[in-house]
Parts: sequence; structure tokens; C-alpha cells
Amino acid sequence: MRRVGTWWGRRTLHARLSLLVTGAVALAVLVVAGLAWATVAEIQHRQLQNDLTSDATTIAADPAQWLATGPVVEEHRGGPGPPRRFRRDAGPRWQILDAQGGVRNKAGIALPVTPGAREVAAGRRVRAEEQVTVGAVSYQMVTVPIAGGGAVQVAVNRTPGDRTLVVFAIALLACCAVGIAGAAVLGRTVARAGLRPVQRLTGAVEEVAVTMDLTRPIPINGADEIARLAGSVNTLLTAIDTARTAQRTLVEDAGHELRTPLTSIRTNIELLLEVERHPELAHRLPPEDRTKLLHDLDAQVTELATLTTELVELARDETTREDVEPVDLTAVTQAALTRVRIRAPGLTFTTSLTPCTVQGRPGELERMILNVLDNAAKWSPAGATVHTGLRTDETGRCELTVTDTGPGIAEADRPHIFDRFYRATAARSMPGSGLGLAIVAQTAEQHGGTVQVEPNVPHGTRVVIRLPATDGTGDAIS
Repeated sequence: MRRVGTWWGRRTLHARLSLLVTGAVALAVLVVAGLAWATVAEIQHRQLQNDLTSDATTIAADPAQWLATGPVVEEHRGGPGPPRRFRRDAGPRWQILDAQGGVRNKAGIALPVTPGAREVAAGRRVRAEEQVTVGAVSYQMVTVPIAGGGAVQVAVNRTPGDRTLVVFAIALLACCAVGIAGAAVLGRTVARAGLRPVQRLTGAVEEVAVTMDLTRPIPINGADEIARLAGSVNTLLTAIDTARTAQRTLVEDAGHELRTPLTSIRTNIELLLEVERHPELAHRLPPEDRTKLLHDLDAQVTELATLTTELVELARDETTREDVEPVDLTAVTQAALTRVRIRAPGLTFTTSLTPCTVQGRPGELERMILNVLDNAAKWSPAGATVHTGLRTDETGRCELTVTDTGPGIAEADRPHIFDRFYRATAARSMPGSGLGLAIVAQTAEQHGGTVQVEPNVPHGTRVVIRLPATDGTGDAIS
């Protein structure tokens, strides 16, 4: 079986389909042929039994007349007139037995008196059907009783019927051979026609693999399973192209954003090195300027480290992500508030939190909320209040709001506030990378939610995050 499995596994799909079709048709043809032969043999046997029974019953009705005249009987038909005499061929062999099993007629070759025939003649059995041999010839024999004692035996040669069955079997086998050969040809044709769409799809995918052109979709013909597979491949290609475009955009934007602090750091370091190489030029860099330059370097390095961290968080590989689980959003929000209170000790953080559970990744959700709180703290004046609310809205979703009393976001900047590296005009003088809110939007989307920014009347900003609520048994998110 292992060798057969190995051999089968090395066959092509085309060869497998051809063999399966041929095997299925061959099995069906052989089964039908066997049933046909068995049916014909049964019909022939029943017809033979009926003929033998009819002849034996005819002789048993008037054995004396058959003993006197041979196979000549009188038939009384309805209506007037004398009985009509006619000869009837009751088979090549027949004989009449007495009650003791002795043969009463001596015409022709005697049939064997079997124990079954003796029991019928003695009245202990109503009928006997047997296969006997006379000389070298096989006969089918029927024995029926005679009223008053004795029995009639009638036998017929089986050879013609058996020969007919053999001829019929040979004809069936020939038809089966032709049918199986046709099935093999048909199987190859069906396999070739059935796999043609798969071959076209394979060729198209291989061409994409060679050209790396993900923008050209694979042609879809019809609405069958192959068409669905082609549609799925197109969807996959689109997703890969989108991911590749997003990756390219991220790399380009990151390169642009990283270039600015790196250039500034390099310029300041070169200035410091120039002064170190030429002490006579030290008077051009007074101590207060040197201190300011070092502070700028420290701030630029911090900004660069922050930008790098956020880039890693934004482009982190999916394989390193946390598992999805029921998350108590109230506890996650309180943890984020604890961290932001340490970062912004000059602000007041108020809350109105009600229990709410979502399906998600705890670390990502906490980072999302912390980014929103950090943004609110950065824009809030000293001594201001930042309010955080959590409730279940009328649609059954968890609604998290963070409200500050800062200068607010200009209406022209709101559509772009969640874009990567986007920084409003008023924010360009403030520290930051432009990635914090982009991470918020990405995390909310990955958890099946939404985020939006609204003005807080009379001044300030209100960030609203809505996530699907769950009772802890909801389906996992992607």
C-alpha cells in the first residue's frame, strides 16, 4: 500500500483524474455487465423450469395415454366436438415411475432415478428439481407426482442454454473492453478540459511571479470554482500590492522624517568636532552657545529615538503581535491614565468610566489610549483638565472619549490628522513625529473600530474611539 501511495503521489493531477475517470467508468461497466449476465441467466433458468414443469404436469395428468401413445395427448377444448389429438414435444427425455420408483416406460435412454425422484414417487415430496448427467451430457430434470402414486420425470439438455450464456458473456466482455478503452480516452479528454482553466491560472500566477507586476489582474471566466479561485488570487495580489505600496510609502516617509533630525545632529556634531580640532577657534563658540548646542543635540536624539520607536510600532511584523482575548477596556484605560499622570504632573485628569469589554490585544489598546492621552496632555495648558469617558453607546459599542481644553485642531487639518507623519502648521514647532495619531487610527481599525476628532466647545479637542463590545465570548478579530 505504501508503494501504491508513493506511486500515486508521483502522478500528475492530469494523470490522476484520467485514472479516476477510467476506473469509475470501468467499474460501472463491469457491474452493469455482471448484472446483465446474471439477469439473463436467471430468466433463462426460470423459463427452463417453467417449461419442464409444464411438460411434467401434462404427462402426469394422463400417464396411461402417454405410456400407450408416446408424446401424444388429447386436449379437451371448450365447446362441442370430439377431443383433439396432437403431438407435443415434452423434451428430449421423459419417463414415468411407479410408486416404488421403478421405470414404467422403456423408450429411449433412461433417466437416473434419484433419491429425490423416489421420494416424489412415494408421495413423501411434492416436487424435485435436480441437475443430472446422462452419459456425458448434463440435464436439468424436474420430477412431479402422479395422482394415485408414481411420478413423472422430464429432463432437457442444458448444453444449448449454457452455450448461449457463454456467447453472451463473451459479447459482454468485448463490450466492456471497448467501453473501458473509450473511458480511458474520455478520461484523458475530461481531465484535459477540466484542468485547462487551472493551467491558465497557473500560467498567469507564474507570469506574475516572474514579472512582479501585481497591478494586472488574472482574467476570470465563468462563475465556477476555478473562477472563484482566480478571484481569490486577484484579491491576494491586490492585498500584496497594497501592503507593498504601504511599505514603500512608509520607508520613503520614514527616510524623509529621519533625514531631518539626522542632518541637524550631524551639523551640530561637526561644529563641535571642528572646535575640538582647532582650539584657536573656540572663541567663536561661547560656553552658553556650546551648552545650548548640547541641549539641542539631546533633544534631537530624543526626538530621533521617539520617531524610531513609533516607526517600529507602526510597521511591526504581525507574527510578533499579542493573541486576541477579551479585554477589560476600563482597566486598560486606567493603566494608560496612570502612566500619563506621571508624564504630565501639571495637569488634572478626570474620568467617568463604566465597565466595557472588547475583543483585542491589551498592549496595543493601551498604547492607543496612551497616544491619545499624550496628545491631549501635550496641547493642554498648565493646570488644565483632561477628561476621559468610557461608556456603551446606543448601538452597543464601547465609546471612549478624551477631551482637552487646548487650542483645538483647525478644520482644514482634521481630515489629515490621522495620516502618517502629518503635522499641522501649529504643531511643527512642538516635539513629535506625526505618527502617534496614525498608530491610534491603525489600532482602532485592526480592532474593528473607528476613531474621529471633534471640536470641544468652546475650545479644545474631543477624540472619540468606538470599538465593538463583547461579553467575552465574541469571535476573534484579525
